[in-house]
Amino acid sequence: MANKRPLPVFIVLLALARSASAADDGGGLQGCRAMADPARRLACYDALPLPSTGAAATSAATPAAPIPHDPATFGFEAKAAQATQAALPSIGSYIPGRFEGWGPRDRIKLANGQVWQVVDDSSAAMNLMDPKVTVRRGALSAFYLEFEQSNRTARVRRIE
Repeated sequence: MANKRPLPVFIVLLALARSASAADDGGGLQGCRAMADPARRLACYDALPLPSTGAAATSAATPAAPIPHDPATFGFEAKAAQATQAALPSIGSYIPGRFEGWGPRDRIKLANGQVWQVVDDSSAAMNLMDPKVTVRRGALSAFYLEFEQSNRTARVRRIE
């Protein structure tokens, strides 16, 4: 029976050699790493070309356009149109009017127009007027709705 182990090792070594040669072209990562000024170093890293994925490679002379931070798209990262949006860590808003709590699958509309649905089995009884809330990004694409006046948190998913 043939030993199939050397083939994956060969592929890994080939990939490492290819990435090392790409990083060494024209200074690359080493040139950026040697810069003392943080702003210049970041600009240098931003100007580095991305590896080609079969399409035309990004030119080193053409840095990527800045990615806007738009709170209106927070929570819709899974959609293809928002794939290029930068990931905000959280957004703040409030729930207008009296808020009496939530249960599983309840929808909660924020003052900024976003609608979030509870996706866990949590529930809470509250009696708050215009409660301030924060929607925070969690691990594995999770979002959590936190209340300023309470320690209760619900796992949510943006639906509007």
